[in-house]
Amino acid sequence: MNTAVVKGGAKVDKKIVSISSKRQITIPQKFFSMLGFADEAECIVRGNELVVRPARTNAGGEFAEQILADLIAQGLSGNELLTQFKAKQAQVRPAVEAMIAEAEEAAHGSGEYSTYDDIFGDEEEKDD
Repeated sequence: MNTAVVKGGAKVDKKIVSISSKRQITIPQKFFSMLGFADEAECIVRGNELVVRPARTNAGGEFAEQILADLIAQGLSGNELLTQFKAKQAQVRPAVEAMIAEAEEAAHGSGEYSTYDDIFGDEEEKDD
C-alpha cells in the first residue's frame, strides 16, 4: 500500500511492508534508490519508532586529521599514537549522534535549545 502523507508541511512517502518469520523486511526499491542504500542499513529506535536508514560509512573519519594533529602535538608516536587515535576516533560518532538527537529534539520543541540572542546577546546592548 503506497500513500503520500503531508506531515509538518513535508510530503512523506509511506508503504506497508511484510515482516518474514525471520523478522526480515524488504526495503521498497523506490526508497532504496532514493535514499542511497548500499550493503548495510542502520537501525535506530527513536521513541516508539524504528528508523532504518543507509549506514554511514565514514564513522568519524572526517575528524581524523584533527585528531592526529592533536595527538602528535601531545608528543605521541608509534603504538601509543595508534592506540590513542583509535580511542579518540571511536568517541566522535557517539558525540555527533548525541548532538544530532539534541538538535532534533529542539527542532520538535521537546528539548533544550538556545536562541540567537542567548548565544550572541542583544546587538543593541553595546558598551558606551
